[in-house]
Amino acid sequence: MLAVERAVLRGQDWASASAPIAEQIAARLAGVITLDLVKSGQRLLETDISEVLHVSRSPVREAMRILERDRLVEFQSRRGAIVTSPDEHELRDIFHVRSVLYVTMLEQVARENPAELEALLTAHLPKLVKAADESADAYAVESFLLNFATVGLCSNRLLVDLLHSISLRTLRYVRLGFVAEPRAIRTSLRDWRALQKAAIQRDNKRLLSLAISRLDEARDTAIRAIAEKPAPGRRSRANKATKSEAENIAAK
Repeated sequence: MLAVERAVLRGQDWASASAPIAEQIAARLAGVITLDLVKSGQRLLETDISEVLHVSRSPVREAMRILERDRLVEFQSRRGAIVTSPDEHELRDIFHVRSVLYVTMLEQVARENPAELEALLTAHLPKLVKAADESADAYAVESFLLNFATVGLCSNRLLVDLLHSISLRTLRYVRLGFVAEPRAIRTSLRDWRALQKAAIQRDNKRLLSLAISRLDEARDTAIRAIAEKPAPGRRSRANKATKSEAENIAAK
């Protein structure tokens, strides 16, 4: 989760230590939400979070608004900030936009920075292989970091900003798919190897075709996972994230 948090902050051109407090809190909360360490439907209490993170409630409140903008939490009357549930309509919208943006980005990177792209894929593949042997969470995070680094090679800052803006919601859905269908991890790893081969051969047409296929497979796997996932049940204490859970957020 810390790797996700650091990647998000780097993507905003900040060193994590110098990022605004609210952004640091938002990145941390986003990490635990996308990795399902805080469940859909749970309340995020400003008081508990500010207490365990040793900050005032003001930056926590601002962090909640950042997460609302990213649609990871929503504010409900009399309940406050609630972790959103995965939604198939949102998933389809995100992946449609992401596919267009990602392929445009990759085409530019392959054309302008082919050596850097080849080096990046070659450096990250062993990490993907190791993560695939560990867990769905480890693989989802490592794949996220590789995508994030690939986007970082693009010189079109608008494209970069747009892809970063939906990266955490994308990770949430991709991870959900890998958890539900572990065999999808091997398919994804196969696709990354094929992408590396295409990058080495400077076969940009095949590179883009493989990227589209990989994105479509991730989308379809996530859709099946949502279809099979039961609706969040009612928890004791009105689905409230407990003080202990808030402490877990601080520890991650």
